[in-house]
Amino acid sequence: MCPWKRVKSKFRTEIESLLGEGETLSEFLQTAVRDSVQRRRNQQEFVRRGLASLKNAKLTDSYVDADAMVARLERTLADARVSQSAGHS
Repeated sequence: MCPWKRVKSKFRTEIESLLGEGETLSEFLQTAVRDSVQRRRNQQEFVRRGLASLKNAKLTDSYVDADAMVARLERTLADARVSQSAGHS
């Protein structure tokens, strides 16, 4: 599945040192590729949704001011910190 002859020996040794108990290099590679594929799918979906949202905002002329959104997020974060502090007292 992977052209290991092209992988530098030092890197292969590093990878092998990270294998879990009973885990093979092939299993590690398969997991890494699967995770990478899922991450890229998630990125593509995120961009697709963002572009759709932008298109909708342009069509409806409905935007949220960036400064207003940042202020709202900062308030939400501050409230969460207060709630978390109250819970640990």
